[in-house]
Amino acid sequence: MASASGDTESSCGTGGGEKRPSSRVIQVGLRTIHIVAMGLVLGGIGMGGAHDTLLIPIALTVTSGTLLLVAMLVYRALSLGQGAGWALFLKLALLGLGNVFAARRLEFYVAATVITSIASHMPGSWRHFSLPRRSGH
Repeated sequence: MASASGDTESSCGTGGGEKRPSSRVIQVGLRTIHIVAMGLVLGGIGMGGAHDTLLIPIALTVTSGTLLLVAMLVYRALSLGQGAGWALFLKLALLGLGNVFAARRLEFYVAATVITSIASHMPGSWRHFSLPRRSGH
């Protein structure tokens, strides 16, 4: 169905919300920035780069990741209570541990990258898996 702006709408797999082509462009653009910035951070840490020298890639990674999360929630492309949301929480936990245990930061960040990569490419049945809700309480 076409909207007044000319965008077409179709059902989005996870939340049943509306998905416009513009939402796809925004998500792909933010994801691209996030992956490039994250690669710079991982490579910089791997090469012994100090926090000060990696400040711009770190800021780009955090900003693009936050904006990507917001966009995915707004466009209903992600449900935090499903498999992909659980993977996101695991990724954030690993990133947090990387900041707490700086000597092992690279290992934690690589693990977070692996989790995210798997979550992005796992079958839809896993990505959208939800635990049954308890009723009556």
